[in-house]
Amino acid sequence: MRVDEFDFELPADRIALRPVNPRDSAKMLVVTPGQAHQHSVVADLVRFLKPGDALVLNDTKVIPAQLEGVRLPRRAEFPPAGISATLHMRISANIWDAFIRPAKKIQIGDQLMFAKDGASLPATVTKKGDAGEVQLVFPFNAAELDAALFAVGHIPLPPYIASKRAEDGQDKTDYQTIYARQEGAVAAPTAGLHFTDELLSSLTAAGIAHHFVTLHVGAGTFLPVKAQDTDDHIMHFETGTVSDEVAAALNSTRAKGGRIVSVGTTSLRLLESAADETGRMTGFHGATDIFITPGYSFRIVDILMTNFHLPRSTLMMLVSAFSGLETMRDAYRHAIASSYRFYSYGDASLLFRQDRT
Repeated sequence: MRVDEFDFELPADRIALRPVNPRDSAKMLVVTPGQAHQHSVVADLVRFLKPGDALVLNDTKVIPAQLEGVRLPRRAEFPPAGISATLHMRISANIWDAFIRPAKKIQIGDQLMFAKDGASLPATVTKKGDAGEVQLVFPFNAAELDAALFAVGHIPLPPYIASKRAEDGQDKTDYQTIYARQEGAVAAPTAGLHFTDELLSSLTAAGIAHHFVTLHVGAGTFLPVKAQDTDDHIMHFETGTVSDEVAAALNSTRAKGGRIVSVGTTSLRLLESAADETGRMTGFHGATDIFITPGYSFRIVDILMTNFHLPRSTLMMLVSAFSGLETMRDAYRHAIASSYRFYSYGDASLLFRQDRT
């Protein structure tokens, strides 16, 4: 499909730079193919679900993966060159893949030094790709590196927020779900940012279970789709885990007639990667580069809660596959006209699958 089919115009003032408070007071547009859109709020999620349904949430935790520093001079007479790196996938205890800017300044073998508030973190470039991606080796073991990242790194706010304001102390709380526990993401699973303890309690009281999976969201989630056709786009990899216990619980939910509700596109991509063609779940651990576009046959997820996504993005393609391209075009027009707030700190949508309504 042509990528421009997933384009739309978004007024700049619709991009949320801060979340609402409390988290579950965000607006939620309920989208059911073939029916009129409904306006609600996240706190009322329970109204649209049934006893026996099961939510799946991504418990990944955002790490301070944005690093600022210099490339050390290759010759003594040259000054250091400023660089910025965003880690996006851990390869081993002390090796990370990263995106780096400006990439033209970097060569294999370069020595980098990242620093913040008197703390420093050295790295060596061991690989370089054609689109600003590099592999960095740090001279530490896993625990030492993790400590150094927390001393030197910054929370990597999405570019559409970072271009408008600097990261601050409030983002350390705001850009993290209340149930985050598995460190490794460099971007938040943003649908989960709307959840509060009170909301989870209300769902449990209504007979709606919730389960946790882990998909470490990479910086590739923000990369633009440069191809003109979806067939030519190369999807980024992300690492995830579905435990045997969660897989068994979701199989039981489906066997009893309950629906699987994915909180976020990250949870959905992981669940679809871990399910077979019949929709049966098995335990899963590994990397996935699943790319979902219209025409994809969903295996397990029945309902998707998600934020509003960037035009021409892989996530806009995913929601169009889930609820239908024309349905989502109309929903986004409706959301813009109704002053919904977009992107990571914005409002939510609750999408019902087009072949289940």
